[in-house]
Amino acid sequence: MLNNPETTFLLIITLAGCGFLAWGYKRAKVYGKLGILAWLQSAILMLPWLIFFALYALKISINLSIMLFILIASAGIYIWLGTKLRAAGQDLILKEKAAQKLKEEAEQIAIKVIPNPEILPISDEDLKKIKGIFGIDTFFATETISYQEGAIFRGNLRGESDQVYGKLSAKLKERLGEKYRLFLVESPEEKPVVIVLPSSNDPQPTTLAQKNLAIVLLVATIVTSMEAGSLLLGFDFFSELGRFKEVLPFSLGIWTILASHEIGHHFMAKRHNIRLSWPFLIPNWQMGTFGTITRFESLIPNRTVLFDIAFAGPAAGGIVSFIFLFLGLILSDSSSVFQVPTNFLQGSLLVGTLAKLILGTELQSQVINLHPLTIIGWLGLVITALNLLPAGQLDGGRIMQAVYGRKIARRTTIISLVILTLIGFFNFTNSLPFYWAIIVLFLQRELERPSLNELTEPDDKRAFLALFAFLLMLAIIIPFSPSLASKFGMGFMDYHSPI
Repeated sequence: MLNNPETTFLLIITLAGCGFLAWGYKRAKVYGKLGILAWLQSAILMLPWLIFFALYALKISINLSIMLFILIASAGIYIWLGTKLRAAGQDLILKEKAAQKLKEEAEQIAIKVIPNPEILPISDEDLKKIKGIFGIDTFFATETISYQEGAIFRGNLRGESDQVYGKLSAKLKERLGEKYRLFLVESPEEKPVVIVLPSSNDPQPTTLAQKNLAIVLLVATIVTSMEAGSLLLGFDFFSELGRFKEVLPFSLGIWTILASHEIGHHFMAKRHNIRLSWPFLIPNWQMGTFGTITRFESLIPNRTVLFDIAFAGPAAGGIVSFIFLFLGLILSDSSSVFQVPTNFLQGSLLVGTLAKLILGTELQSQVINLHPLTIIGWLGLVITALNLLPAGQLDGGRIMQAVYGRKIARRTTIISLVILTLIGFFNFTNSLPFYWAIIVLFLQRELERPSLNELTEPDDKRAFLALFAFLLMLAIIIPFSPSLASKFGMGFMDYHSPI
């Protein structure tokens, strides 16, 4: 069994996960009750998937309903542990505040200013007003450092980050109006710092040249979506333009998924009073499109808002894609347009499992007829999965940054690019991963700019939704192994994943 590379790889992943949990526990126990509770949250989310991968590698099947129950139970326990963790954190904060009040009279911390204050880009008058917003009950500033066109204030955070940010930003606006923006972020030393920058550094609206580029990309994507549909139907659209009516339904299906994705982003952005740029479509000959690039034209108030906007697009597009896939499988019969080898359904754990549940014994044949909605839905899910990769300014990268912070998001960006590149080099039958790696590397590799309040994390429900989205992404792009596909009655040949 260990001679199978896939089995060996899955066992390595399982053992690595167990090792990570053991290492996490060793680090967590140093922090006492808070550390143990935080470790338990991570463990309860990872455990079901470690069990699943271990059983999968050992060729032991597990009932789908049991796995679903375990996932729901783990989500409930995760949220309960989060409540206990916050309660324990509140107790610790109260103890720290009491200790600080006892020391305040003995404290003699002089506020240090940089040696050459004349080079500070903020005027002396404005600097004096800015320093006046700090206090022992919010943020006790101890050092001022020149930074870009503003300044960094180091010191001690004296309260809950969201409450402190609200008080400081309100005082800054009261004293200086809209002239400056206040950011509450974490320094490289993992200490809270305040950064004040002029509002001239705010994100700028889409320029006329950028709007023209968006229109050109829109037209190009219309063309590539028609070409992708024609290739699936077995002819070249550019050679037979008169058959555009045949590919029009396919193109409209892809555009419906793209539109739902963008509507999800813009609906949530409007709800949080955030401006978004025009969408910049990324054309692709094989699938029609890779999706869109959308910039923020407003500062993000906190990581929760960043999560909501980033998650809303894949959620909307994914739901529409799943509905298309589900309806397509139900409507598939002997008269369906697409006739493909049954092995085709091995390309995705999610698609193959759903096909097995709906089509049943029909998958035992070597060839199967599929309704066009099945292909459209599957391609929509692949587009959604690509955008959920935890890299840079992709939706997945923004979700990772919102939930786990910039340091983790930076690491997952590098890992995602490395994995995409390796898959692109070794998967000679499909160049999609390599193209997507190049696009991310040159256009989307940078993280989203920090939120105004970068310290306050999203709640446990959003953290669970983030994990669910990443696991769903893996279920879409990971293919069936030949042995598991055979056990499912899905043909006898291996088929590579769409990416």
